[in-house]
Amino acid sequence: MTLYEDLKWRGLIKDVAGEESELQKILDGQPFSFYWGTDPTADSLHLGHYSSLCMAKRLANAGHHPVLLCGGATGRIGDPRPTAEREIISEEKVNNNINGIRNQISRLVPTAELVDNYEWTKDYSFLNFLRDIGKYINVNYMLDKDIIRRRLETGITFAEFSYMLLQGYDFLHLFQEKKCIMQVAGSDQWGNITTGVDLIRKITDQTAYAFTMPLILDSTGKKFGKSEGNALWLDKEKTSAYEIYQYLINTDDAKVLEYLKVFTFLSKEQIEEIYAQQTAAPETRIAQKTLAWEVVKDLHGKEEADNAVLVSQKLFAGDFKGLSVKDIMSGMKTVPSFDFTTEEPLVDVLVNNKIASSKREAREFISGNAISVNGEAITDPAAVITKDMAIEGQILIFRRGKKKYFLGLVK
Repeated sequence: MTLYEDLKWRGLIKDVAGEESELQKILDGQPFSFYWGTDPTADSLHLGHYSSLCMAKRLANAGHHPVLLCGGATGRIGDPRPTAEREIISEEKVNNNINGIRNQISRLVPTAELVDNYEWTKDYSFLNFLRDIGKYINVNYMLDKDIIRRRLETGITFAEFSYMLLQGYDFLHLFQEKKCIMQVAGSDQWGNITTGVDLIRKITDQTAYAFTMPLILDSTGKKFGKSEGNALWLDKEKTSAYEIYQYLINTDDAKVLEYLKVFTFLSKEQIEEIYAQQTAAPETRIAQKTLAWEVVKDLHGKEEADNAVLVSQKLFAGDFKGLSVKDIMSGMKTVPSFDFTTEEPLVDVLVNNKIASSKREAREFISGNAISVNGEAITDPAAVITKDMAIEGQILIFRRGKKKYFLGLVK
């Protein structure tokens, strides 16, 4: 397939500025420069950004030149949220966030040229900006944009209202200085994108191109993002490779084909074969396993992907041998925990931490082979748990039955 055909098959083209036939010619034609941007609202990108980075990589793999912008200027203002104004973050935090994001982008899209819109706006006077840019965009045009219209009832500040002009100016600047003829972004940026296209047409009398990708939603219909409270960070110190793997391996069957198309670089033939296997034997979850492994491999490398598979298998089997505390804690973040500070009879540990409701029940659990510590069954009701039993001297893993886990954190 051509690049355009591949993007259409993956469902990655939603809104198009101009004729789609013209977009097809550009995508499948001579190499060109394009840009995608994000604001530094955190020191890491998250899975919600990953589809855009995949898009940048797809275009780069086809021979086009990615210019990826981290908005040091727009990040100081904040784009309008659907419900309320964003919190202004400090200059120091903005700069720290930019450094973190730039490092991630340069690793994930090695051919990208990295730019910061603060560089071309910091010395642009307010009066000159209004004269050079503001006069070309009608207020009625801005009020007609969805994100602005939704905020009118609750109120919108002038700073947020001006964000559209700043992003539009970014496209104009990159069009003139970097020969970026196309902008690519999520569909929630459509109003800002078309403002840039209009500015370029009015000021340079030339044509720029743009298209948006559909927003990728989870099974509950929410965006992947920190404002939604479900952020999966691309920084493995914030979200481990195992956590990414585990999240994706639990993808709903109804979403897994979409995610394979959006988040992996497998070919159409490979994806269709995997999905056919999944349909024939859903219990294998081969589509989810492939999705999770491919994404972690792209984000953190094959070694991390293979280790995520190993950790997942071992934790599922209750086999903790060879696993580090970091691996175990990543896989058991939601497991109930308690502090463990001294030697203590196992019966007391179970009762004091609500693993058993009474000493009698605790003894029954132990005698019935229902209690294990660090993967080893304990059947002696007189057993004593000591701190030196802890894995790496830090944690004790108690399991009751087949699935109920509890963590003792050594203090």
